[in-house]
Amino acid sequence: MGRTIAIVNQKGGVGKTTSAVNLAACVGAHGYRVLLCDIDPQGNATSGLGVNKREVDSSTYDMLIGAADAHEIVRHTAFQNLDLLPANIDLAGAELELSMLDSRESRIRRALAKIKGDYDFIFLDCPPSLGLITLNALCAVDTVLVPIQCEYYALEGLSQLMNTIRQVKRRYNPMIELEGVLLTMYDGRLNLTQQVVQEVKRFFPQKVYASVIPRNVRLSEAPSFGQPVWYYDRSSRGAKAYDALAAEFLRKNGKKEQQ
Repeated sequence: MGRTIAIVNQKGGVGKTTSAVNLAACVGAHGYRVLLCDIDPQGNATSGLGVNKREVDSSTYDMLIGAADAHEIVRHTAFQNLDLLPANIDLAGAELELSMLDSRESRIRRALAKIKGDYDFIFLDCPPSLGLITLNALCAVDTVLVPIQCEYYALEGLSQLMNTIRQVKRRYNPMIELEGVLLTMYDGRLNLTQQVVQEVKRFFPQKVYASVIPRNVRLSEAPSFGQPVWYYDRSSRGAKAYDALAAEFLRKNGKKEQQ
């Protein structure tokens, strides 16, 4: 059965979708079957894998409200071992509709259960909020990966996120754990960066990835070409950073690099 990981931070602009797309792509490039589930109404993970979200007929919205099964929505991508559950603008109205449905917090869990055996890893790119869609993701996954930018307000709101995870663990999903914390937009030349790193490690002892994601032009350019950075420019610092993260992620999950 596939291991499911939600990539979550209710603060926007922290590199959440960038990390979801590029970690998923790099894990796939290492030989593992990967599914990226885009449940952010912005649909940036969808377009980041070269899929035009305006042309998506069936999306994770249909999966959430029960209008389609996950296997009907899955798209194969141009990238090695990487499939996508795409999002489109319909997802923007899902929060309201979910609030009126039965078992509203477990709809993603039930939908993914039907295809979980087809993949080694399933990553969920969550919205920058702690609403019903994110709650659904937290109820469905084994672990949570939290990207944090190396900036002044890095830890703002994280106590609320961790409190939400604790509540989900107590009420809905007793198996959920913290996968790890990823430092993004890293610039080791800045004193502020070092201060943020120390603070994050104090807040999350033993859970901060050794791999860090730098600011990188190629990393910023890749989404406009509909490609993960590993395929856009494999020699770039951004590609090497996410490949190192994928290798560390696989080691922590007891997996070997197959390629």
